[in-house]
Amino acid sequence: MKVELPYGKGKIEVRIPEKNLIGVYSPKDVRPVADVKREVTRALANPIGSKPLRELVRGAGKVVIVADDNTRLTPTDRMIPVLLDEMNAAGVRDAQITVIIALGTHRFMTQSEIVEKFGADVVRRVAVKNHDYKNESELIDLGTTPNGTHVTVNREAWEADFKIGVGSIVPHHIPGFAGGAKIVQPGICGERTTAETHLLSVKAQRSLLGVTDNPVRTEVNDIARRVGLNTILNTVLNRNGEVIEAFFGDVVDAFNEGVKLSQKVYATEIPEEADIVLSSSHPCDIEFWQAHKTLYPSDLAVKAGGIVIVATPCPEGVAMTHQDILEVTHHDACGLRGMVSFGQLQDEVAAALAIAWAQVKERESVYIVSDGIGPDDAKKLGFTHFETIQDALDAALRAKGDNARITVLTHAPDMLPVIAPLANPIHNLPRP
Repeated sequence: MKVELPYGKGKIEVRIPEKNLIGVYSPKDVRPVADVKREVTRALANPIGSKPLRELVRGAGKVVIVADDNTRLTPTDRMIPVLLDEMNAAGVRDAQITVIIALGTHRFMTQSEIVEKFGADVVRRVAVKNHDYKNESELIDLGTTPNGTHVTVNREAWEADFKIGVGSIVPHHIPGFAGGAKIVQPGICGERTTAETHLLSVKAQRSLLGVTDNPVRTEVNDIARRVGLNTILNTVLNRNGEVIEAFFGDVVDAFNEGVKLSQKVYATEIPEEADIVLSSSHPCDIEFWQAHKTLYPSDLAVKAGGIVIVATPCPEGVAMTHQDILEVTHHDACGLRGMVSFGQLQDEVAAALAIAWAQVKERESVYIVSDGIGPDDAKKLGFTHFETIQDALDAALRAKGDNARITVLTHAPDMLPVIAPLANPIHNLPRP
């Protein structure tokens, strides 16, 4: 049968023998709200674990909105104007408000990208700034957490009287789910802080994707509290990037409520592990630093020793701000951990992801189809490159035999596969 997969702004096709196909799986196609601004207004009027925004922000001299960047689908252009109007009603003028883009260690957004992501109205009304994780003069040292993480954070955010985080809640391989306090770490933290939390995540042998109670989430929450993040406004989106519901309130309480809905949207029951998993990186397509999120849901859906096929455009290549990562991705996870412990790797954020990728490669083979990553870089990543998705699948079938079982994940980075045999269905989320 013919199967279509999203690929950048278009689609690609692959033909799969019906007898081999377990199924084609996607996040649930939940009906979105009719009006995003109205939904945000509703959420603000129903705070979870906190006082209303107007009451919280009244009297603040300086306000910072920390919002995610263009690697996320959060409709900040429709959400932030509602926040600004609400703050204006509490007596806070636009001139007192700054949006800081939670880039983490991503590249700066260009001015045109900022206008597209945040909207001309927001850019006209308030200052919108890129966070610079490498600029020590723009960071402040807040000491260490009880777990020993060194915390450096954006100075302007720290000094603000009121801080609110804006993002979306989706499964994520590092803290279990993105959203909530993650807007601070790694969003507006320094490089060392991000390296240490990322390295904490790869102490587990498999990713923490979908695991709600884990050491990284605990650490991220602690960092956000230390920084003084007052509240969050988070959305849960459907597979088309449309808002289903918004959640406003306490950094932890509102996030936890959002996770319950996120689980319903993104957790997908699959009756058996596959020999071959064919996955699109959509919507995380810009570079492999985003597209690698395809690996962890695929890892949950494939048998040990199986094959994962990643289809990703990656127009900006492997990693714009971590280009040295290709120098270390040929090492195994044990070797990389040793190099980190002996201080042999300068970019420990990249080292953490290289370990995560190595753990997947040690469990299964990875094939890649990408216009932006050629055969040489694919080889450095430890992947096998193919020109077309059909070529990759045909090779996988030759390797695994005519009876190989195949699963397709159409929006893999935002999915949470749960192996649930039909004879004995289960509803618990996976734990590593």
